[in-house]
Amino acid sequence: MQRSLINNKYFVSLFKMSKKKNIAILTGGDSAEHDISILSANTVLNNLDSNLFNGYIIHLKKGEFTAIINEERTTINKADFTLKINKKISFYAVFMALHGPPAENGMIQSYFDKLNIPYTSCNSSISKLTFNKYKCNEKLSKLGFNCPKSYIYKNNKKIQEEYINSLIGTPCFIKPNKAGSSYGISKVNKKGDLKTAIKNALKYDDEVLIEQYISGLEVSVGVFYNGKSIESLPVTEIISENDFFDYEAKYKGKSQEITPARITKELTESIQETTRNIYKRMNLSGICRVDYIIQKNNPFIIEINTIPGLSKESIIPKQLESANINLSDFFALCLNNLN
Repeated sequence: MQRSLINNKYFVSLFKMSKKKNIAILTGGDSAEHDISILSANTVLNNLDSNLFNGYIIHLKKGEFTAIINEERTTINKADFTLKINKKISFYAVFMALHGPPAENGMIQSYFDKLNIPYTSCNSSISKLTFNKYKCNEKLSKLGFNCPKSYIYKNNKKIQEEYINSLIGTPCFIKPNKAGSSYGISKVNKKGDLKTAIKNALKYDDEVLIEQYISGLEVSVGVFYNGKSIESLPVTEIISENDFFDYEAKYKGKSQEITPARITKELTESIQETTRNIYKRMNLSGICRVDYIIQKNNPFIIEINTIPGLSKESIIPKQLESANINLSDFFALCLNNLN
């Protein structure tokens, strides 16, 4: 039996709406995560409660918003973010289903803030921070959380292999500093492969994160505000058929994702508590996901995802299912908890 996250107070308020609310499900973008964003948006649209909401998928591409209505492309008025079909349609809120820029890096949030349109994600400044893996790790470390050692390389600088090796060592991970879905990530096992891996990462960003390799079990935890308190979802254990949890492992079935994770109850509760503390102390909003690698019962934070994937292959829907939480109720909660 699936449980509802909406307590009576919130549930009643939803059904007291004078009319259904128009929701813009924002998707697309210009990054390599465009296609994954479309999958997430379709999940949201297909699971929005039609008694409460009218969902419209809104594509953002090269700074222009468009909607497909009756198989025809319709442009959004950027001045007030409205849609004209037979009449003018304004939006109650934006459901963020756009991975990568300009949503996960916080750029589009400023636009909606100016129009006083709420959205289901972190604000501009928090998103900008979490999207920058190096700065996010710095902040987390200052707050007392456990992160791998890292070094930032900027394009056009000399690649100092000896220095990087002395600081980080090998094996290590090379990642675009501001990108998602494991695009451009390499595991480097020997110093001589650093340059090739850095050049690969530079295809996706002009900054490259060189990060200490942590050997252990990879897990991921969803977290959100339920209207009264911060709640963490069941822990997912990730076992990749490849050398690490890369794009193929995430989206092409080259991994096992086991929820709940096969770890002790004590370790599960500890990781969930850490995740809730991260959500609180980093001032996160909406549904987020925190990834870890557990080394000798010691979880290292790998990444904070402020707009995690929602496709059928994604981790969050699987964790919600494990927690017996209905997607329709969950999306309604996300929209009902907006400031």
